[in-house]
Amino acid sequence: MQSQLEYRVGFSVDDRVLSELHARAFAYPADPPPVTVQPWASRLQRHSVAWVGAFAADDLIGFVHACWDGGLHAFLLDTVVDPRHRGQRVGSELVSRLADQVKGAGCEWLHVVYLPHLDSFYRACGFRPTHAGLIQLV
Repeated sequence: MQSQLEYRVGFSVDDRVLSELHARAFAYPADPPPVTVQPWASRLQRHSVAWVGAFAADDLIGFVHACWDGGLHAFLLDTVVDPRHRGQRVGSELVSRLADQVKGAGCEWLHVVYLPHLDSFYRACGFRPTHAGLIQLV
């Protein structure tokens, strides 16, 4: 199925469509939460070095972006794939294409919050675990 997909870099983001994708991807099967539309487009324009979407026909089925410090470091965020398209390497392809964009912007490092249950996904994308510090602010 992946051969039928189109990957678009820096596409025009529809806040509702991306919010709906996130709701589907993180929903509890028995009780999907209502969609809260987030201001994705303005956030991406303000903070992201790049973003990539995966489309089946014109339907957004995957997304990822990276925020940056304006220098050498970028931070992978909001990787999401529609549940109906998981297991087809859509997520790792999104990350690969994003990494190319981030590198092209002059970044030397792409960071991710490393969640143990996603270890095989991160490794498929080329990440390796490292020690990092974290302060929870809320």
